[in-house]
Amino acid sequence: MRLQVMQVMVVLCTVAGCPDQVKPEPRTVRVEVPVAIPCRAPEVPEPSWATAVLQKGDSLQTKVRALLAELEQRRGYERLLTATINACR
Repeated sequence: MRLQVMQVMVVLCTVAGCPDQVKPEPRTVRVEVPVAIPCRAPEVPEPSWATAVLQKGDSLQTKVRALLAELEQRRGYERLLTATINACR
């Protein structure tokens, strides 16, 4: 019985910690993490559309010209919005 107690004590002392074990050295590790930042792009003002000034009694030709002009305005405005969005990426 005494032998078993001694064996258990030796095993416990060995498992609990040996003085020859090398302690790990602390070291600094750099971890890169993406951080969200707010977009600083200028606001794109909405233009005054060509069809906004049309009157009910305007001729068909005037209305068509205004619609075609507004189509070009919208294309330009869309390009500005796309450029602003891409600047924030």
